[in-house]
Amino acid sequence: MSRIANNPVNVPSGVEVKVDGQRISVKGGKGSLNMDIHPDVEVKETEGRLTFKAKGSSKQAKALSGTTRALVSNMVTGVSSGFERRLQLQGVGYRAQAQGKTLNLQLGFSHPVAYQLPEGISAETPSQTEIVVSGVDAQLVGQVSAEIRGFRPPEPYKGKGVRYANERVRRKEAKKK
Repeated sequence: MSRIANNPVNVPSGVEVKVDGQRISVKGGKGSLNMDIHPDVEVKETEGRLTFKAKGSSKQAKALSGTTRALVSNMVTGVSSGFERRLQLQGVGYRAQAQGKTLNLQLGFSHPVAYQLPEGISAETPSQTEIVVSGVDAQLVGQVSAEIRGFRPPEPYKGKGVRYANERVRRKEAKKK
């Protein structure tokens, strides 16, 4: 089933991992994260490496061991180096401005959109048409990026909207007379 669980997670120096029963906590230079582990998954820590193993031989237990390994690997990466997602605004008059924990967006609506950033997430605006969302939790960084993109997704005719930095928008041809 899951061959991902066979690969151990290397814990870099400066990152502290504590396994307490079915709860794992990871602490590093950028912050700390906690997660509850499913009872079908067994985690062992030896010499700076974390190994994951399914307790039973069921299909679900094997799948959960791979999923848990991937989530813990993301936690270790997040507290050591962090995650970031870049968004671009395309359209006339589309602007973004970060002010503390609020991201002010002007996306062609009759009103500005003020987006409150959740705890643990920061946003920077290097230019008026670029947003950098960063944090330690990979899932939360992706969720916040998707919510910001959801205000004005790129449309296929003119390409206007909020898009990820590496996203390709398929353009459609306009209606012919």
